[in-house]
Amino acid sequence: MKVRCGGLVVALDIIAWIIIAVAFIASFAGIVYPVIPSPLMLWIGFLVFQFMLSDGDLSVFFWVAMVILTVILIISDIIANSYFVKKFGGSKWGERIAAIGVIVGSFIIPPFGIIVVPFVAVFVTELVQRRTLKEAIYSSIGSLLGFLGGSIAKIVIQLIMIIWFFIAAFV
Repeated sequence: MKVRCGGLVVALDIIAWIIIAVAFIASFAGIVYPVIPSPLMLWIGFLVFQFMLSDGDLSVFFWVAMVILTVILIISDIIANSYFVKKFGGSKWGERIAAIGVIVGSFIIPPFGIIVVPFVAVFVTELVQRRTLKEAIYSSIGSLLGFLGGSIAKIVIQLIMIIWFFIAAFV
């Protein structure tokens, strides 16, 4: 239960909503700049609301759903990258290297590392396995499409999480 002290509580409420808005916006920046942890930014927004603005208004169902969506959000890049490499004729090693490349690329020259590292890694892996230049390039293009597919999936999942949050908070 909140204790109302006039202007101080109103000011703190405004600050809390600003923190929530900044956290949600930063979560989308994390799609392009992977050093920013998108799921963590979303959770900061949820937790600020839960502990600063509400009296525990968010249900257990909401929290369980957010945990599940967070796991999906975290693995979406890896799944999308592996799927598209396979779809574009990449080898099993190409798929694995694409997944590792996404993780490593997140830390190398962000935001470009997440695009370049899997592309180059898949290309080299396919050439080492004696694939033709054309096959190696085609598999590498699959890693680029995987990045785009993963990014689109992350945008959609984050929008679902944020919309669900506002529905749970205000309805």
